[in-house]
Amino acid sequence: VVRPDLMRRALAALDRHSDKIRLRDRIAIADFDSSSSQPRFHFVDMVTGKSQSFLVTHGSGSDPAHTGFLQRFSNAPNSNATSEGAFLATNYYVGKHGNSQRLVGLDHTNDNALSRAIVVHSAWYANKDMIKTHGQLGRSQGCFAVGESDLDKVFALLGTERMIYAAKV
Repeated sequence: VVRPDLMRRALAALDRHSDKIRLRDRIAIADFDSSSSQPRFHFVDMVTGKSQSFLVTHGSGSDPAHTGFLQRFSNAPNSNATSEGAFLATNYYVGKHGNSQRLVGLDHTNDNALSRAIVVHSAWYANKDMIKTHGQLGRSQGCFAVGESDLDKVFALLGTERMIYAAKV
């Protein structure tokens, strides 16, 4: 499911950050070259090679015209944009979007993720019915928002101390 060039970049990031990413049995890859109407949040089992994919939003600052396609990344505070690069999934908490998971940016392109509160959470605007109604998902403020019915599966696959790699290749 993951395009080979994107997989190569994700594996290179996994190697580059091996000192920070303790669990390497599974990785998540957000393919932001695809439309938000497509399952583009891929969870790859590094042992079996099998993957599961989910819908995921991008930030409103990454798609100001709301086309359904990410136009640009940003790491800037208050940009409401998605950041690219490798993220370390850390602890869970309950926030304004309910159950959520903090992310630490590991690259210079996303090292403000923690201070920007870029997290994994669920949202109504990431549910599948948005595609039927609007042809695409809504947009987050830069977070990886998934459908409300997918959050438990995403948390189970991601866990803590694993990597998310986000890119547009």
